[in-house]
This record gives sequence, C-alpha cells and structure tokens, in this order.
Amino acid sequence: MDISIDFMRRIAEAAAAETLPRFRSQATVANKLAGGFDPVTEADQEAERAIRALISSEFPNHGILGEEHGSENVTSRHVWVIDPIDGTRAFISGLPTWGTLVGLTEDGEAVAGMMSQPFTGELFYANASGAYYEGPGGPRRLKTRDTTRIGDATLFTTTPALFNGAARERYDRFENEVRLARYGTDCYAFAMLAAGNVDIVADPGLKPYDIVALIPLIEKAGGVVTTFEGGPAELGGDIVAAATPELHAAAMVALRG
Repeated sequence: MDISIDFMRRIAEAAAAETLPRFRSQATVANKLAGGFDPVTEADQEAERAIRALISSEFPNHGILGEEHGSENVTSRHVWVIDPIDGTRAFISGLPTWGTLVGLTEDGEAVAGMMSQPFTGELFYANASGAYYEGPGGPRRLKTRDTTRIGDATLFTTTPALFNGAARERYDRFENEVRLARYGTDCYAFAMLAAGNVDIVADPGLKPYDIVALIPLIEKAGGVVTTFEGGPAELGGDIVAAATPELHAAAMVALRG
C-alpha cells in the first residue's frame, strides 16, 4: 500500500510537538539498561504515544512495533515500526543529530518510511513514488552518489567501539581504506547517504526500529542496505548501507572478512 506525504507530515508534526519543547531543556533522563547506559526520556515516551495514537486512528487494523511501548497486532500484513527519538544520547546532549523514525512494513518488507529532524526543520521520506526531502534549501528528490570505489568513499558509523574482537580489526582495516570516516550521527548518517552526502554507513547491532524507516529512503534513492552477510535489513542486526551496488558489495566483503 502507498502512504501519502500528508500523513507522514502529520506524524512528524505530532512527534515534534512532544520532542521539541523538551529538547535542550535539561529534562530528567532514565536508564533502561542494568549494568550499562541506555537512556530514555519523557520525550521518547510521549512522542511514541502521539505517533501510535495517530496510526491507530488512521489504520486501526495495522500492527505497531515501538521501541518504548512494545508491540500490538504484529501478525498483521502491515506493521508500523517506530523509534520516537533515534539518537537519544545526542538528544540529551543537545546535539541536533537525532531524528524520529517511522516505517511501514508490508508482509515483512519495508515499503515506506520517514526520518524527521524538527529542530533543523528537515523531513526525509519515501513511499511508492520515490524518496524525497523537505526543509532548508527547498524540496527535492533524494539520490545517492555514484561512488563505486572504497578509496573514494565517506564512511559513517555510530562508534567503532560497537565492533568487537575480529570484527573491530576488520572495521579498522576498512576505515583505513576509505577517504573519510566520521562518527556519531545515528539515523542522520543514513539520511545523509540517501541525500547524496555520505557513501557508506556501517552499524552493528541495530534493532528493527533503528533501521526499518530508513530502508525505503535508501533504496528509493538508489542505494543498497542489508546485513553484513547480505540478508534483509528489516529485522535489524549488523547493517551496512551504501550508495551503489558496487560499493555495497565491496563494503560487505571488507566488513565480514
């Protein structure tokens, strides 16, 4: 099924009404992870509630999987996958590199998605007609770069510390081959790949709500996104996205050894 841009804008606006007033507000941060740090804020929780309410009103028979409030009706053919604030660490640090992710799967395949960054006024979205941007600079269709060689590529990862053991050794060799490597922008890096500013994004250990919304953005813009082994990205895992099929194939070889 196709999802209108109007509905995506409504989702983005509903989420922004909860996130923006709390951004840079010194709000209380809770920790979801015993023995570590996995932050969650009131903004995460309330933004997801607002998104779920809008989806349930518009598509009452669809399922929903959200990071903060769990799952409902996920055996439906159509399931919405929500990360109200992807990049909560950036959010609580006052950095505008977080985003609201909402994607739709049909029979397990990601068919529509959006990434909204309300502080910068940017909306990246994809539906059956293609991948698009709205924000500063004016609206435009998204298109990945035509980079095919690792040596010409810009690479993003959240942090190399997420790679462990032999995987870290492979990542370090891979980073040494690219032209430029940068860290720490979560979903924003994938959006920049779709927009033609980044060539490769490699992030291990992602959950479905970290990536489902971004898959249509990348694919409709001309890129490729899979697991390191070449499997579908919808279930999460170790994810690599690249601007071209040639670059993606080379990145997979480098990352999986």
